Amino acid sequence: MTSLANRDGWIWFDGQMIPWREAKIHVLTHTLHYGLGVFEGVRAYSTPSGPCIFRLEDHTRRLFDSAQIMGIAIPFSKEEVNEAQKQVIRQNELEEAYLRPICFLGSESMGLRATDLSVHLSVAAWEWPNYMDAELKEKGIRVRTSSYTRHHVNITMCKAKSTGNYANSMLALKEALDSGCDEALMLDNEGYVAEGSGENIFMLRGDCLHTPELTSCLQGITRDTLLVFARELGIPVIERRITRDELYIADELFFTGTAAEVMPIREVDGRMIADGKRGSLTEKFQKMYFSQVRGEREQNAHWQAAVKQG
Repeated sequence: MTSLANRDGWIWFDGQMIPWREAKIHVLTHTLHYGLGVFEGVRAYSTPSGPCIFRLEDHTRRLFDSAQIMGIAIPFSKEEVNEAQKQVIRQNELEEAYLRPICFLGSESMGLRATDLSVHLSVAAWEWPNYMDAELKEKGIRVRTSSYTRHHVNITMCKAKSTGNYANSMLALKEALDSGCDEALMLDNEGYVAEGSGENIFMLRGDCLHTPELTSCLQGITRDTLLVFARELGIPVIERRITRDELYIADELFFTGTAAEVMPIREVDGRMIADGKRGSLTEKFQKMYFSQVRGEREQNAHWQAAVKQG
């Protein structure tokens, strides 16, 4: 596997475009030690208008919201961060890409006080392979309920997409993978369904779509996209607490996320979901989503941020 650190290209770093291999930080960088940083996962897709970043402004707003929650003052405007993301795609001549804006604290001092630290922002973009095997987008994935609990809302700030929050997700995912499954299902501290290790979850039961309320789970942008699609289709959606045994008897289940996109779930904790394959509504949502991100739908055209200048 080729290291992400050893490749050609350009990274936007604190307002300047620098060669990929020169985008380095010191080993005493505060965020590396204490996990206080915020980031986003963003995708650009090839469209008839050239590469377009999907829901760029929403991702950037969430980055700034996360920073506000964590008490970090980003030294750039939203407009500058939006343009930086477009610029790295142009500079690296990418038609499709995954983008990683990250804001972190510098190396001026060590300790929990976190005072008088510089704030840095970088944006990298590179070609992104399928998060899951492409076959699984049709067949569906196997999921295991994790022994790790999703963060409580007053233990860490769940509305922030912060770097430190994801140690929990990594433990949950490793546990699932070690057991032979593809992804983890995390419950909240009261035992209700929260989300996957990095995805929101939806359940179809009868003619109604259900999804966990936004308490401890992240307010996903792909999740919101699917809620818009459901309204277009006239499908009622209930945001509520869901118990994991309800998932076992669902008609359809799927995850959503920037990396996962729309991912069917065929099995949870060894229980086959319905007939054990992608459901018709999940398939419809997949088609709508890929048509949307590739600029093939007239609806919600404002979600596409064109990269090309002029």
